Amino acid sequence: MDWEPLRQQLEQILKGHVTLSKWTWDQWQRHAEAESKDKGTVPKSLKQAGHCFFFVNREGHEVQVLQIDAERVTPAERQLVELMLEARRAQEAKLPVSISEEERQAGAVRDWFKQQQDLGLVNAEMPDNLVSQMSLYSTKIPLLLYGDYSQSRRVSYQELKKLLESFFDAEMILIPLMDKEWLILGSEKMLSMDAADERDYGEEDSLEDTLGAIGFGLHEMLENEWVGECHLAIHYPMMPAKSLYSTVLQLRETMMLGRTYHLGSNMHLPWMLQLEKLINLIPEAEKTNFLERVLKRLDVALDSETMTTLEHFFQLDCNVSETAKKLYIHRNTLLYRLDKFKQETGLDVRTFNDAVLVKIALLLYKVTKRK
Repeated sequence: MDWEPLRQQLEQILKGHVTLSKWTWDQWQRHAEAESKDKGTVPKSLKQAGHCFFFVNREGHEVQVLQIDAERVTPAERQLVELMLEARRAQEAKLPVSISEEERQAGAVRDWFKQQQDLGLVNAEMPDNLVSQMSLYSTKIPLLLYGDYSQSRRVSYQELKKLLESFFDAEMILIPLMDKEWLILGSEKMLSMDAADERDYGEEDSLEDTLGAIGFGLHEMLENEWVGECHLAIHYPMMPAKSLYSTVLQLRETMMLGRTYHLGSNMHLPWMLQLEKLINLIPEAEKTNFLERVLKRLDVALDSETMTTLEHFFQLDCNVSETAKKLYIHRNTLLYRLDKFKQETGLDVRTFNDAVLVKIALLLYKVTKRK
């Protein structure tokens, strides 16, 4: 149940700030037992440190709690809020849960995924009954979506599926994996549709370009029309019946690498993160030693301006003229910055060997120096 509308109503009625947060079940029990010692009954709300905390709902090992300034609530109002929350919980318990057969099947796949993950497997072939139920015999394009929406928001399976099918104008398979994490499987026909659009303009993109276009288009729509900030990873077409589990693990790795080494980028492509994948396998001590050897004066050499300059320089294939245009600076200004970096570090990024070393050092520096 979405408790956000109720929170807003209480805020208007009590004329004070009301927040909805989560506690652990053990935390709530501990405080409740401490308050109930002298009363003999289990309290439905707590009063501590100038605040009233109301028990809203329990979800597994977590408890949703409403917090209100104690001075805003009279004893009578406190009892009324407790009664109102109790009535809402009772009402929710009586409501029938309407789940479509399609959503039930997706939930079965999610449960199977969790079982394999709990076993620590890296490869697992799906049972035939799940494959047939979800029609996973044909080639699919897999995408992994992680929504950075608030804890209080509930995202509907049907709502998201309808949005995806409207965007792609095709049937999509949606599988909820974990909290805020969704697996999306699209038809391989999406590639030919995108390629046809490109041919209209006299161009023909590679498979990676086409997949990237699909991912960026979907990501833009989701951020603008659905959850706001979210992360999306896409992978090569695959046969779900054989490799869906391993593909999900690869998608998760892709998203982890993108979020670790490229802050600010929310679209993650595996073919753009191959160097990052190799670097991530290096032990932490070796990463630090490498940085110390390659860049003798780290903090001096890599100020924010230099970091930005080098990142654009590498993105544009070490092209001086194009980098200067991208940074809106004169070509000589860029050359001055690169010469200054060379003087401070002994590395000239206009040469291939030094450019490779500095590129790796930049990736490591972001991780080892992050606070």
